[in-house]
Amino acid sequence: MNMAIPTTLTAMAVDVLTTADGRAKADKSRAYARVWATARENGGSIALGNSTPPDHPARPDQPELLNPRDVPKRKPGSPAGRIALLHAVAHIELNAVDLHWDIIARFAHIQMPMGFYDDWVKAADDEAKHFGLMCDCLESMGSFYGALPAHDGMWRAAEDTALDFQGRLAIVPMVLEARGLDVTPKMIELFEKAGDTAAVDSLNIIYTEEVSHVAYGSKWFNFGCGRENSDPKEMFHALVRRYFKSTLKPPFNEEKRADAGIPPDFYWPLTEGPSDPLSAKTKG
Repeated sequence: MNMAIPTTLTAMAVDVLTTADGRAKADKSRAYARVWATARENGGSIALGNSTPPDHPARPDQPELLNPRDVPKRKPGSPAGRIALLHAVAHIELNAVDLHWDIIARFAHIQMPMGFYDDWVKAADDEAKHFGLMCDCLESMGSFYGALPAHDGMWRAAEDTALDFQGRLAIVPMVLEARGLDVTPKMIELFEKAGDTAAVDSLNIIYTEEVSHVAYGSKWFNFGCGRENSDPKEMFHALVRRYFKSTLKPPFNEEKRADAGIPPDFYWPLTEGPSDPLSAKTKG
């Protein structure tokens, strides 16, 4: 892909965020990740910069974005239902591309080790690859990304945590992406029963790599808590109760969550929805 390469990492992030077409957004994400990785492998780095991200990323005209409760439900066992599932995953992955670049640009004022940027650039590269895999699967089934309505719930979580770095880490990788670890195995089983080997292979790639993304969130959340001398479990509970609009829903994939550094006592207490100690402290 022929394009001018921005000179700072945050400028790369903003270029991805302001690109509307899904395939083009993913291509830029992957290209900039290669530029970053090459510089790091050669013993150097690209300047972080201070480019300001948009409040909302550019998106294609389709899919139509609805309230989550208004997105039509389809039976997953039918061909139309399987297309709807893949379309939903493609939409999640495109959101994830934006979310991972947004955290780099939006919180560039917070001093972090270079390893933080290595992790999130790698995650953004993976998510772009995942989006491409889902688009390929949809097109092989006679559909495409944008053919069905979707919702904007993931970006609302980004808006809610736009001023709270620890909150962003808690909600996006440690809640939303961790949920993917819970539900993806059943999706893989469904496509195995349908004999769709391409979708199974693609979903297995996503399932494996998402563990790392959740682990990045856990690692840097714990790093931030250590720097603030706060208890990670207590802070996680407080932030999720503040920013997440619901309680967490079992069943949980405890094995993969543990692989990603999230122990059961982080998420099981959040299934009951107790009051928010941070909000109480703020109001007091």
